[in-house]
Amino acid sequence: METLEQIRELFSKDRYATENGMVIDDASEHYAKCSVTLSERHKNAMGGVMGGVHFTLADFAFAVASNTNGERTVALNSDISYTGAVKGERLIAEAKLIKNGRNTCFYTVEVSDDLGNLVAVVKCVGYHMNR
Repeated sequence: METLEQIRELFSKDRYATENGMVIDDASEHYAKCSVTLSERHKNAMGGVMGGVHFTLADFAFAVASNTNGERTVALNSDISYTGAVKGERLIAEAKLIKNGRNTCFYTVEVSDDLGNLVAVVKCVGYHMNR
């Protein structure tokens, strides 16, 4: 198991997420908590947070959680449901393993704002490449 600093170093190469301000707050085997401080660059034409921000943050958290145990895991399918509007200044995504099979895994990622409002739920199915 890598340290949090080693995980952050590895995922610093995930340039789309990191260049858009996403950071790893916590990570352990099959778990990750990532966040982003929102700015004007994250807003859509209506002034709300672009749905792609929610999804990218959730996908980043899934990637961290599913690859922190020596696995090489990629997403096979992800499904997002938006549950409410962002009212805070930060988004926080927590990815948790639900089932780890021989070749595939299933995670849920809850995305909330810093005021505690649940704003999206993402279901992710991953494929273990090195099994």
